[in-house]
Amino acid sequence: MRVLIVEDEPYLAEAVRDGLRLEAIAADIAGDGDSALELLSVNSYDLAVLDRDIPGPSGDEVARRIVASGSGIPILMLTAADRIDDKASGFELGADDYLTKPFELRELVLRLRALDRRRGYARPPVRVIADLRLDPFRREVFRDGRYVALTRKQFAVLEVLVAAEGGVVSAEELLERAWDENANPLTNAVRITVSALRKRLGEPWIIATVPGVGYRIDTGMNTIAPDRDTTAPGSTHA
Repeated sequence: MRVLIVEDEPYLAEAVRDGLRLEAIAADIAGDGDSALELLSVNSYDLAVLDRDIPGPSGDEVARRIVASGSGIPILMLTAADRIDDKASGFELGADDYLTKPFELRELVLRLRALDRRRGYARPPVRVIADLRLDPFRREVFRDGRYVALTRKQFAVLEVLVAAEGGVVSAEELLERAWDENANPLTNAVRITVSALRKRLGEPWIIATVPGVGYRIDTGMNTIAPDRDTTAPGSTHA
């Protein structure tokens, strides 16, 4: 999941971003309305967290633009305005949820996951492919009935691969969906994470490498072994 946080208080925005990262949720920050609209125009987000009182185009205006774009991105308004009239006006603008400051990060995480599950193209609560079973709500993975303990980042990468339902996902897309805009595309983060994920899931290898293209879940499990991985040159591939 990738989230856009629109918040003009730097310390709060960074604290929220860092907290979401610990929950395997990638997050980008926009400190004003213009930056928010620019990021929305160039990146794909699963959710938007909007402070209503921000410099430039207000959070309300950003919400109107999101709704008008037809993207279907769920909006959670995060603000100190807690009167019922404020909440009503927020929902009328198209907000899907409303959380007032101060708030607990855990509650924000729960609300974001609930909104993600309710999206128009909502993924089923549990995904099954080959002998993998992934539960995004409980953050659990089973292979052939065996529980597999994963780090948050490994889970985020696997979630993207499983959601592709056997389709190929490039290393660049994994970097975009499981990390955030600050991730260095020249790092070997994807390669290292996929390699570790393969080992955690065990043999036969279920994450296939498509040389020069990316990775996919192999339902036939006839995958390229890690030591024969020949994905296109670049340190982001495994």
